[in-house]
Amino acid sequence: MLPKLVRDKIPEIISRDNKTPVYKHADEILYKKLVLEKMCEELLEFEEEPCLEEAADIFEVFLSILKAHGLSLEEVEKAAIEKRNARGSFYKGIILENII
Repeated sequence: MLPKLVRDKIPEIISRDNKTPVYKHADEILYKKLVLEKMCEELLEFEEEPCLEEAADIFEVFLSILKAHGLSLEEVEKAAIEKRNARGSFYKGIILENII
């Protein structure tokens, strides 16, 4: 089985089902790689089934990515607002096809 990042309580949940989880803790470099892979996985799951549960998974992974890189949600929110005010959002679905 390839290394897969799972939620922190998964080993405990597996143990409660009378099974034995085999796991380890990722070092910082591996963790940063795996948490980005997890985001890709969660985005694909949301694409297949856009719902609150999948959105919550994306948000949880996003928070983990921020923590791994020493960023806070508040900092990111502030930067996003500043960027939105200066350059706009993605809400209107504008597709740039060419610049002449």
